[in-house]
Amino acid sequence: MAGSPGLKPLVAVCQLTSTPDKELNFAACAGLVREAARRGACLVFLPEGFDYIGSNTAETLSLAESLDGDLLGRYAGLARDCGVWLSLGGFHERGRDWPTTQRIYNCHVLLDPAGCRVAAYRKTHLCDVELEGRVTMKESSFTNPGPEIVPPVSTPAGKLGLSICYDLRFPEISLALRRAGAEILTYPSAFTVTTGSAHWEVLLRARAIESQCYVVAAAQTGKNHERRTSYGHSLVVDPWGSVVAQCREGPGLCYAEIDLDYLHRVRREIPVHSHRRPDLYGTVAAAGAPAP
Repeated sequence: MAGSPGLKPLVAVCQLTSTPDKELNFAACAGLVREAARRGACLVFLPEGFDYIGSNTAETLSLAESLDGDLLGRYAGLARDCGVWLSLGGFHERGRDWPTTQRIYNCHVLLDPAGCRVAAYRKTHLCDVELEGRVTMKESSFTNPGPEIVPPVSTPAGKLGLSICYDLRFPEISLALRRAGAEILTYPSAFTVTTGSAHWEVLLRARAIESQCYVVAAAQTGKNHERRTSYGHSLVVDPWGSVVAQCREGPGLCYAEIDLDYLHRVRREIPVHSHRRPDLYGTVAAAGAPAP
């Protein structure tokens, strides 16, 4: 249940080691959500792949469900039972075009305490990377890119902007959400150890500083299957860029209070939003290109 009146809203960030076993994953997620609710969190964040992480493409596609399927119905029941908002980051969704495309969407679903689906953002930037001898990923080979950025949603903790994992590398989406009124940006993720150890925290802090938003990042951790290990380090960053909560190694929870008075103070003291020059951005010609 939500905290007492007058207290700053408390959010909980879940760190998981999802596997291809959907039942075990649900049990792990439900346990963390119930624990967070007992601690007074009003909003609980789960990472990308909270439903499962398949060991190969065929398994990933075969386990996917629609947003009206059994699994999200169970999470709706969990939200109702616990009286919390749930950020379900990175659900493997069979969309309406599944029969013709045989491809899925990577979908960030937001449920309210009544279990109602209030937002669904489909990942717009797909992770196709090739780090020679280290990491190879081609999400676009089985996933459709989402068609739009979803407007921020009002929650008891603040106005929440939805993204997923690889979206973190694109400041354009965080700034678009800030312009639309976001106060909290969320990046549920499953970073690899190679990319996470190099880029995870610095990117999250950069998104917080440039947008002057809280940033919440629930993450996968540990060995998901024989060919996949995730970086972990779930964390919360405040609008000044300070890490205010972080999970330890392994599955678990971390908590942070969301102080919107502090957020607005940061924005007043360094009003970068009003200093932006959208009349200039995107108008620089490449060297040697003819002037318009």
